[in-house]
Amino acid sequence: MTGRHEFKHNINYADILQLRSRLPLIMEMDEHSTSKAGYVVRSLYFDNYADKALFEKINGVDNREKFRLRLYNGNFSLILLEKKSKLNGLCYKNSAPISAEVCEDVIKGDYSSLNQPDQPLLVEFYAKLKYQQLRPRTIVEYTREAYIMKAGKVRVTLDHHIRTSNQPAFFLSSSYTGFSLPDACILEVKYDQFLPEVVRSITALSSRPTTSFSKYAVSRIFQE
Repeated sequence: MTGRHEFKHNINYADILQLRSRLPLIMEMDEHSTSKAGYVVRSLYFDNYADKALFEKINGVDNREKFRLRLYNGNFSLILLEKKSKLNGLCYKNSAPISAEVCEDVIKGDYSSLNQPDQPLLVEFYAKLKYQQLRPRTIVEYTREAYIMKAGKVRVTLDHHIRTSNQPAFFLSSSYTGFSLPDACILEVKYDQFLPEVVRSITALSSRPTTSFSKYAVSRIFQE
């Protein structure tokens, strides 16, 4: 599993419009995009009772991890369990598909169906649910526009219209709405090998410094 460089910038909707007009000139829309409007991402984040993942993010701990369940465009037939890690400044992601039935069991507190010896990520998640007392904490949903470039394995995403809820049971609900996070728009730039200068130039917006913005952390703080 290769580590990726990842940079985030807190931007506004005017920046979204500017980037939306420029990025298609040099990059392609990613495979999840159903239209030029992008696609909808919904994630359910897990944390323990001491909010370990939240405080590690806030405190800038370099070696950290978090688990989430994720689906796209309200499609419950493809749900991913994802583990995101940060180690020595690089980001790593490991994922495995799970069924809606297993997902629903986990949300209700039944973890037995995760204990599948041929699925290492599911077994790790099962163990940490039991022994680290991880629990579903927050839903985060947003609209994402994503662009890719093969050179450098670059991926640029524009996230906006972020909505959150502290009711995990709504993760598999087709009527989920959530509370909007005002003025929250995020530019993310990710790459494996190198960042082409043309991408660096377009995404280097004036007065938009790199930030440690976390949709999970901001959603948790907003809910307090």
